[in-house]
This record gives sequence, structure tokens and C-alpha cells, in this order.
Amino acid sequence: MEQITVALGARSYGVKIARNLLESAAEEIRQVCPCEKLALVSDETVFPLYGQDLAKRLETAGYAVSVYSLPPGERIKNLVTLDARYRWLAGEGFTRADAVVALGGGVVGDLAGFAAATMFRGMSLIQIPTTLIAQLDSSVGGKTAVDLPEGKNLVGAFYQPSLVLIDPDCLNTLPRRQFSSGAAEAVKMGFVANPSLLTELEKAEPDWEKVIAAALGAKAALVTRDERDTGARHVLNFGHTLGHVYEAAGGYDRWLHGEAVAAGMMKMLAVEEQQGLQVDAVRKRLMTLLQQYDLPLSIPCTAEQYRRYLPLDKKCHDSLVTLVQVTEDGHARLTDLPLSTLMTYLET
Repeated sequence: MEQITVALGARSYGVKIARNLLESAAEEIRQVCPCEKLALVSDETVFPLYGQDLAKRLETAGYAVSVYSLPPGERIKNLVTLDARYRWLAGEGFTRADAVVALGGGVVGDLAGFAAATMFRGMSLIQIPTTLIAQLDSSVGGKTAVDLPEGKNLVGAFYQPSLVLIDPDCLNTLPRRQFSSGAAEAVKMGFVANPSLLTELEKAEPDWEKVIAAALGAKAALVTRDERDTGARHVLNFGHTLGHVYEAAGGYDRWLHGEAVAAGMMKMLAVEEQQGLQVDAVRKRLMTLLQQYDLPLSIPCTAEQYRRYLPLDKKCHDSLVTLVQVTEDGHARLTDLPLSTLMTYLET
């Protein structure tokens, strides 16, 4: 079993990665959650695959388990769904002493995590991600949020889980498009923090357990340095500033997150070229990897859409936007650019 510690003092927690880990998940949870009741939050795709068996194992471990199953997809990650989640927790008689278990992809993790962060001013949270994108990125770091029509992840909180359990065997049931979406985040992590990931991803058959562990090791180090995303952790936003625009402009159902990030990375390299930076080698390697995983190299977006969604991005401040520049594999730097200047580059 691979184990990673996110070292945040009193908020520190472990990330455990192993095949067949779902079979011992109840015992792992019991070690960190001495409560009596668990809210198991999943979605209608994942729960029939893994949730029913997990619920039985949790009950065998002595927990009273209540299940909340959501429709799949980013479009339900909103305040209406969140309100229903709060009222369900209250109606089921949960208290602050109980815990929430998020079983699913990034949408489930974000929604369940934000509900746990805010219900009773904080319930214990266990993340059990089942998609590639959630396993190597969103389940670790404490970012929880819901979307607004005005933009992605605009309402949220930093709230660290008590434990993250990752079973790579869950990827066996993942559709190709969802798998590719997750690969985009692995590619991003390779370009901003760990170039060895790129070498592994370029193989015909990457070792995905190794990829997940390497990506999360790099992310854990950044989160430890910058828990609330005010400095060094910003490098993880490579491709996201524009990617979130593409998601919002597409109504949250046209593009998967990784697809939008893939196109966002390519577009940001084009912006860097307009700034006079030399990114030919990075652009060619990125393009090859994105094509290998059937990811888009671009997404159509109008000037009006950029102007509508970019100013609400969380990296914008004082008419500036913090951009992640990558000119060499594994190395990223942050730079502030006037939003008006960025718009000029995007409209060219």
C-alpha cells in the first residue's frame, strides 16, 4: 500500500492507495471515525458498482449508514442540490459528531465535501474517489465547492478530509472519455511539478497506480506549503483559468473538466508565445500527450464569453489575473497580467 501524508498540523491526514482497498475501507474508516452514523454520498452510476457493497461493509463495522445518491454530472453541482443535501442530513438526524463519506468522482467529492464543511459548522469527511481525475487531484487538498451560472466553483470552502482512500481498481469501470479527462490533470501535474509523470504517461500502458501516487505526492507537497491557495499552490491552475471559462460557457455539460483544462493549457501556451516566450518544445510534447488521450487541443470560445466569465475567475484581483507560465517541463512560474491585456491576446 502506498501512503502519503498531507502534513497540516492538526488538520493532517493520510492518503492510502492500494488495489482492492474498498474491501478494507470500513476498517480504515473506523480507525479515524469513532462516530456511530455515516452519510454515504454517491451518484447513480457509482453506487450500484461500489456503494452497495461498501454500505454493507460499513454496517458490519458497526456504523448506521444512510445513503444519498445523486444524478451524475457537473450540472447538479449547484446550490439547489446543496440545499437538498443539507435538509436530508437534518432530516436523517445527523449531528456534528457524525461523518460524511464521499464515494464517487469530483462532483460527488466537491458537493459532499462542501456540505460536510458547512453543515453543523463542520462534520468529519472521508473521500473515496472512484474516477481518475478525483483520485489524482480533487480528492486531496481540501477544495470543496459548487458552481453558479456565473462561473465554476464560485461558492466553496477549504475543508480537509480526515482520510482519503484510493482504489485504482475502480478505474476498470471508467468510460474512456472520463478516463481521458483524468489523464489531462496528470499531464498538467507533469508539466508544472513532476516531469517524470510525463515519461510514464507517454508509455503505451502507463502504471496508473504509480501515476496517481506521483501526482498526489507532488500535490501534497504544494498543499503543505500553501493550504489555502494563496501562493505556491497556484501552479496547479495551469490550464484552469481558461478551462473554467470553457466549462461555464458550455453550460457545464458540453465539456468534461479535463477536456476544458486540456484546451486551456494549449491556449495558455499560445498566450505565452504572444508574450515572446519560447514554448515550442513544451507545446509539441503537450500536444502529443493530449492527442494520445483523445483530448481536445482547442475549444471554441467567443470574446463575449471570455469577457463574461474571466473576471469572475478566482485568480483575478485588482484588474489583474494570475497566470501560470510553463516554459520547461516540470517547472512553472506565476505572473500577473492585466485582464485587459489577456483579453487582447485571447481575441487575437
